[in-house]
Amino acid sequence: MMRQYELVERVQKYKPNVNEALLNKAYVYAMQKHGMQKRASGDPYISHPLEVAAILTDMHLDESTIAVALLHDTIEDTTATRDEIDRLFGEDIGRLVEGLTKIKKLDLVSRKAKQAENLRKLLLAISDDARVLLVKLADRLHNMRTLDHMSAEKRARISEETMDIYAPLAGRMGMQDMRDELEELSFRHINPEAHRTISKRLEELSERNADLVRKIETELTELLAANGLDKAVVKGRQKKAYSVFRKMQSKSLSFEQLSDVYGFRVLVDEVPHCYKALGIVHTRWRVVPGRFKDYISNPKQNDYQSLHTTIVGPARQRIELQIRTQRMHEIAEYGIAAHSLYKDGANQETNGATTKQSNAYSWLRLTIESLAEGDNPEEFLEHTKLELFQDQVFCFTPKGKLIALPRGATPIDFAYAVHTNVGDTCVGAKINGRIMPLVTRLNNGDEVEIIRSGVQVPPAAWEEIVVTGKARSAIRRATRLAIRKQYSGLGLRILERTFERAGKVFSRDIMKPALHRLGHKEVEDAIAAVGRGEMSSLDVLKAVYPDYQDERVTVRQSVEEGWFNVRSAHGMMFRIPEGQKSRITGEVLHGLDEQTQPFRGLSSDIDVHFAPSGAVPGDRIVGIHDGKHGITIYPIQAPALQKFDEEPERWIDIRWDLDEANKSRFMARVLVNAINEPGTLATVAQAIGTADVNIRTLSMVRVAPDFTEMAFDLEVWDLRQLSHIIAQLKDLNCISTVTRVFD
Repeated sequence: MMRQYELVERVQKYKPNVNEALLNKAYVYAMQKHGMQKRASGDPYISHPLEVAAILTDMHLDESTIAVALLHDTIEDTTATRDEIDRLFGEDIGRLVEGLTKIKKLDLVSRKAKQAENLRKLLLAISDDARVLLVKLADRLHNMRTLDHMSAEKRARISEETMDIYAPLAGRMGMQDMRDELEELSFRHINPEAHRTISKRLEELSERNADLVRKIETELTELLAANGLDKAVVKGRQKKAYSVFRKMQSKSLSFEQLSDVYGFRVLVDEVPHCYKALGIVHTRWRVVPGRFKDYISNPKQNDYQSLHTTIVGPARQRIELQIRTQRMHEIAEYGIAAHSLYKDGANQETNGATTKQSNAYSWLRLTIESLAEGDNPEEFLEHTKLELFQDQVFCFTPKGKLIALPRGATPIDFAYAVHTNVGDTCVGAKINGRIMPLVTRLNNGDEVEIIRSGVQVPPAAWEEIVVTGKARSAIRRATRLAIRKQYSGLGLRILERTFERAGKVFSRDIMKPALHRLGHKEVEDAIAAVGRGEMSSLDVLKAVYPDYQDERVTVRQSVEEGWFNVRSAHGMMFRIPEGQKSRITGEVLHGLDEQTQPFRGLSSDIDVHFAPSGAVPGDRIVGIHDGKHGITIYPIQAPALQKFDEEPERWIDIRWDLDEANKSRFMARVLVNAINEPGTLATVAQAIGTADVNIRTLSMVRVAPDFTEMAFDLEVWDLRQLSHIIAQLKDLNCISTVTRVFD
């Protein structure tokens, strides 16, 4: 375990004027608070924050960040409080420690919606100050190094979380070495068999090719020195097990087919020397076509800069080369931690400089802004994971602006990367001056010009084409808005008619005070809900005018013993007559007997339906039970009931049980004999509509040269409304007779 003076000495090596008092105070405070606490391994708990601090000293971070590392578990696991830490160490350190405490409570491998919301909280916490992320990643790295002492279930859960979230996040922040180690440690626990197999093969390969690696290092060093780059440093390295496994999976290769297990870094002093070294190497050995990338002139979004090339080197072996300066190597290794902001002592006032110094941190800021892009947590999770995992291609606008996109991106992705409005109005694209389909995959260096139209609405099918989360979220949002606009128009017409029938005038303004009663935040959302059928126009009318009284009648009877309801027949009560109870209940109601009374509230899946001619509240009704088809409801005057006179055991008493809040319409069939002349149907339909009655179906038959028989299936509230419309139809000059039809 690292001693107090050793910690101070580690920081003094890269910062001679270190604030020793701060480090000493944090060390002693953490030691006292954690006291005799033990880790799962049996080691003193204080060893964990000390190791986290040691990892951060390797990154040459300032003493404030080291102090946060020492204190990061005190609020969570000891009696320490935020107020106490603020008083002893300052509000800046207290804020960082509290941020880390909140992150520790997040479960990032839970169900999707909760995982997405927790990922939001994680990114929001680290967006305020990148030092929170640096300490958290160091904390996770040490936990992964000591994971063997956990249960198998916990090892798998933590490894999955690390592989899905923290390793890619480290990569996005430019901390590639940390990402590699986190992935390697996670892989060992997620797929131990594959890890053991590949590691064993790599060890055998390393023993067999040890001389080859040294030979290549020597030959490259001598070649560069002979051409004036005598300070160049060449170092060979073997790929890690997870890197090999990932390549085998993505390329569908066996281990024997891998040709680039070894890579070499060439470190030089200046940027021009990078290109000079590249020319020397390419002149000496043959280049593998298509394997050259210039990340110096086009840095990655995480600030990574380097020249990548693959050559067929000594012994006809494929060699991957990365050529960079010492400063580029430092940024590639430590990412945002390499920026002077975190070495000279970051504070709240200077945090704004981070965006200028670090493109990686700028990406994080943009990701936080995308919180507003997605309307639900799942979309944000999808967006963020896409951004974390995808490799990149670099394209240009016609004015030369560089746009970085995930590999496989299309011109649609490019348009949305420029601006959401550009994507929404995109109708075509020119790639390198030629009009190309919008499904074309973009390549490095492509110049893309977007063709726009002011009347364009992005098709929903684009969601299957794009690869960026921003484009996908924007397309979904535009699709939802287009659908809402369509339903809003329909809902507006429905509301206008409903208010007109009630003698009121509808406007959007009168809805605003009633939105909270309707459960919507926006007027347009409420109107669209009416258009979709999710909310009744009568609900809106009553919310706007609470004193409005509908003229519909409702039938409400007192509850008596023996009556029950059926889930599939809302608004009706059933009772099996005494003489038929045992027979019917045994067949229909799942073995219920005399002891199960009363039946009210019974939950059942019995299929209940009306006879073809229907029935309305106010009718006296009866049910006929059929073992195969459930219960059919007839008005008592229906002729079809005569055929059941000899089967009284199939009859079930039914009565209406509607409350005043019931909004259901019921169907009744009416036969109209009308004069056959132009405009008759329009006159009849207008009379029906004016009476607030809906026509479900209509059929017409010419029964005589001058007369037509019309059969209407009308949807009405109750018997009174039905009687009213029949009387109105009879008063029309073009109508001969109007009768209600019963089966």
